[in-house]
Amino acid sequence: MKPASADKRPAPASDRAPGTDAASAPEPLSRADRKAAEAAVEPAPKGSGGHFSEPLPTSALQIRPPEEEVQRRNAEREHAANAKPVAPRVMQVLLAVCFPVILLVLAVRAVASPLFLWVEYNRPGFPGDGYGFSTDDRMTYGSYAVDYLSNWSGPRYLGELVNRNGDKLFGEGEVSHMADVKLVILSAFGAGALLILLSLIAIIYLRRRSPGGVRRGLFAGSIVTLVIIISLGVLAVLGWEQFFTQFHSVFFASGTWTFALQDTLIRLFPGQFWVDGGIVVAGLVLIASLITLILTWPTRKRRGLPKKRRAAAADEAADAAGDPAGTDPTAVDSKESDSTESDPTEADPAEPVPAKRSRFRRDKAGKSGVAAAGPAQTDEPAATDDPAATDAAAGSTPAPVTRESGTTGTGTHDTPTRGHSSAV
Repeated sequence: MKPASADKRPAPASDRAPGTDAASAPEPLSRADRKAAEAAVEPAPKGSGGHFSEPLPTSALQIRPPEEEVQRRNAEREHAANAKPVAPRVMQVLLAVCFPVILLVLAVRAVASPLFLWVEYNRPGFPGDGYGFSTDDRMTYGSYAVDYLSNWSGPRYLGELVNRNGDKLFGEGEVSHMADVKLVILSAFGAGALLILLSLIAIIYLRRRSPGGVRRGLFAGSIVTLVIIISLGVLAVLGWEQFFTQFHSVFFASGTWTFALQDTLIRLFPGQFWVDGGIVVAGLVLIASLITLILTWPTRKRRGLPKKRRAAAADEAADAAGDPAGTDPTAVDSKESDSTESDPTEADPAEPVPAKRSRFRRDKAGKSGVAAAGPAQTDEPAATDDPAATDAAAGSTPAPVTRESGTTGTGTHDTPTRGHSSAV
């Protein structure tokens, strides 16, 4: 038995590379040694760039959510994509709510003015004072009361007024009630100014962010105003006294707004004054809301849509463009027949040419110096494939026939053309 070292013999000199020393040449390794050496090599650290190993997928990425969850997420995503912004809608609602209040406050301000007072005292049919006030006295004392409602003076503005006899013009109860009325009027004017400011902000925002939002807000506000004012008008007509009482009970305490007939407030502002004032307020609000409703009515032009006539014309044009041949089958047949008759390549060579066309062609040929003989001057012989039959029908001399190439000759097998000949 030989030792293991005896099997490893040096390679013969003929197998070595030329120019290499025998001492420096490495010994060959067996297959098992090579596999062991490859297994002993350590893998390159991650991130060094030597080898790339893809990380294993996690379990969370391999798990698909339930179908209900997927549908719910898709529905929420579509809803979020199709949902309109909330701010423009809020501004439109704000404008629609502020509009009727603003109109009502402006109408009250128009009634609580010396101009309306002068019109009332001077109009025909207004009841006079049975305790001695003339129209001039009413205008003077009533102007003090109206001015007090809109200025910043205290109760002394009315409490220290005296009549011609030197007595106080207004009693303590009347001055106290006018102070309450002033508080309500100034509060209403302040609320109206605030709502006007908010409405301006809403209008500016809608003009920049929502085209047509101002129109829609005012349109809705005018409808709300009409509903409110018509409802209040119906209630006032059905029972004015009850309506007047309920109105005062909302803003004033019970017993603070009732007075005797000889008191100054009743003599200056009788019941007819309040009836006329209510009619004027309702009329002003009604007219303003109707004008706004008309100006903001959603017509096709204001909505950015074409007119009906233009839309119908556009539809007809689109239909015509989609069917350029037209919808009349007879027109199609006539066009097809005309194109068939005018196309020489599609004509049947065996089909005889009409007499008018043959006569026209013979006239043109005669003018150009081509003579036609025999009975062919009246009728053109039919184009056939038999030369003998053609010669017998045309006479001893064959009629000149125009070739498709534009030359004339006596051949009988040439196909006649239906258009103008080249000899013209």
